[in-house]
Amino acid sequence: MGNNHSLEARSLRKRYGSTHALDGFDLSVQAGTIHGLLGPNGAGKSTAVKGLCTLIDLDDGEAVVAGYDVARQPGQVRRRIGLVGQNAAVDEVITGAENLIMFGRLFGLTKRAAAARATELLTQFGLPDAARRPVSTYSGGMRRRLDIAAGLILTPAVLFLDEPTTGLDPRARNEVWASVRLVADQGTTVLLTTQYLDEADQLAAVISVMDHGRVIAQDTPDALKRQLGGDRVTITVFEADQVPALAAALERVSTDPVIIDAEARTLTVEASRGGPATLADCVRALDATGIEAEDVMLRRPTLDEVFLALTDREDVSR
Repeated sequence: MGNNHSLEARSLRKRYGSTHALDGFDLSVQAGTIHGLLGPNGAGKSTAVKGLCTLIDLDDGEAVVAGYDVARQPGQVRRRIGLVGQNAAVDEVITGAENLIMFGRLFGLTKRAAAARATELLTQFGLPDAARRPVSTYSGGMRRRLDIAAGLILTPAVLFLDEPTTGLDPRARNEVWASVRLVADQGTTVLLTTQYLDEADQLAAVISVMDHGRVIAQDTPDALKRQLGGDRVTITVFEADQVPALAAALERVSTDPVIIDAEARTLTVEASRGGPATLADCVRALDATGIEAEDVMLRRPTLDEVFLALTDREDVSR
């Protein structure tokens, strides 16, 4: 397996009765990057993370994490990884500092070393002023940042984040995103599982899309979006009866097909000649018809559209 990868998995399989939670799962994660793992509910994301973290035994396949074989060297793997699960592991009764010191002691640090590491992490994650407060007084974002800090007590080579922002409000999610970027900037490889497409788009250098227990697509966010085409211009008109006239005008100025959604009163033109040129053509067509548009928008496919297109194809994974 590649020397420049912190994590590699080949043909992993895990069955629960008749259910194939992992069914030929392959993954390569480059060292020092944030790698997103996306998939619908039941796709196998959490099972993959549990297997790679040695929390469950895999039925078949090979996986190497931080240079060690998951099946043959689980103890070595555990000493080199951090895991932040979907549910916070911190104790709400005690303070933030006491939580991190407790985790440090559980990892085998001396009392002095654990206290020093707790102070360092609290400062790193913007929590020094809350260090002596019970965690029950923390906001959702603060608790999640503390949870991530606890996963970094021993400065792991690989940090697994399993849906770390589920249930958080937008402000708290931004706080966690900043923390995740900080972790990667310091050299730790991050495997991020999430159902939030904007989260993966914001954070991940490479994204793997899972369905039915296997990876069905892997590339950069921009490359995945290009699979659905390039830029497109969408025009929304005020009245449905304006759609046919505008469609005819757009067809006269564009070599690309015009996609019509009569119910939504929208007309969309693929921008094969480039976004600005196609936008100018569409505006000229509008002027020629005298139709006033409710909205004119130049955009590219979103990661949400890529995700839906990939996971809606039943034949992709079988």
